[in-house]
Amino acid sequence: MEVKTLSTMTPDEIADVFVLIIKKDSLVTRQGKPFYKVTFRDELKEVSVPVWHDSQLWEDCQNRWQVGKYYKVRGSIQQTKFGEQLQIAIIREANEDDFDEGFSPEKYSPRSKFDPEEMYDELLELVKENTTSETLLELTLTILEENAEALLSHPAAKSNHHAFHGGLLEHTLSVTKTAVYLAEKYSTSHPEMQPPLNVGLVVCGAALHDIGKLRELDTDSLETVYSPQGHLIGHLLLGRDIVRETAAKLEDIDPVMLLRLEHLIIAHQRLPEWGSPKEPATPEALLVHYADDIDAKFQIMSEILEKDTTEEPLTTHQNVLRTALYKE
Repeated sequence: MEVKTLSTMTPDEIADVFVLIIKKDSLVTRQGKPFYKVTFRDELKEVSVPVWHDSQLWEDCQNRWQVGKYYKVRGSIQQTKFGEQLQIAIIREANEDDFDEGFSPEKYSPRSKFDPEEMYDELLELVKENTTSETLLELTLTILEENAEALLSHPAAKSNHHAFHGGLLEHTLSVTKTAVYLAEKYSTSHPEMQPPLNVGLVVCGAALHDIGKLRELDTDSLETVYSPQGHLIGHLLLGRDIVRETAAKLEDIDPVMLLRLEHLIIAHQRLPEWGSPKEPATPEALLVHYADDIDAKFQIMSEILEKDTTEEPLTTHQNVLRTALYKE
C-alpha cells in the first residue's frame, strides 16, 4: 500500500499514513452515548477520528491508543458535515522498521516554511531602518533580543492562524512589513495631520503587537495550550506588561510615546469580542490593527483552500471563517 501524507490523500482514497495522536477526548452524545474524538497529526495536517462505543476500534482506542504515540494507519479521508475525518481500516503503533518507509518523529511538529533566524534578522532590520526615536528603538530591540530564543519557535495561536513552530515570528514579520508600507503611504499622503503619523511607532508597535503570546501560550507539551495567564488575562495585557516591565529598566522613556505604544498593543484586535478592551484611538494603532487582521485572515483563508480536496467549486462553510470559499 502506498504511503502518503494526510494532505496528499484525496477523498475516499485508501492509503497508509504515519500519524501522531495529539488529542484523545472522551465525550458523550446528546443521547448519552460515549465516544472518543481522536486528533491525529502528520507533518502537514491534522484530522480527527470519531470512535463510537459500538465500533470495532473502541477497545483499542480506549485501552491502547495514547497521546504522544506514533501510529501507522491504513484508511481514507472522508468529507462529512463536520469537516474532514479519517476513516481507519487498520492501525498499529509505528516502529523502527517503518523508518525505511519514510517515518521520522522529527517531522511531526508543523513549522514555518521560512528560516527562523533569517526572519528574526529581517524583523530587527525593519525596526532599525524605520525608527528615529532612540528610546523607542532601544525599548523595542531590548524586548525582541531578550525574547529571541522563544520568538524563533513560538506559534502565533493555539489553532487557526500561524499555529505552528515559528508561526509567531512569521506572522509578526509579515505584519511589520505591511505596517511599514501603510505607514509610509499615509505619512506621505497626509503630511498635514497633527500630530504627524509616527512611522517608527507603527513599525515598533507591529513588531511588538503579539509579544504577549509568549506568556499566553504554553508550548511545553505536544499540544499548544493556554497558560493560566493566557486564560485569565490574555496576550494584549500580557504584552503591555512586557513593555512596561522593560521600559521601567530603561532611562529617558517618553511617557507619551510609551502610552501610545501601550494603547496600540491593547487595541490592536479592535473589538471587545476579540479581546480588546479599547478600540484603536490613534492612527498608528489603526494601521497595526488592519495589518494584523489581514495577515491572520489571509493565512486562514489560504489554509482552508490548501486543505480542501473536494472537486466542488466551493469549499464547505464549516471552517473558522464560516464562509464557503470559491476555488475555481
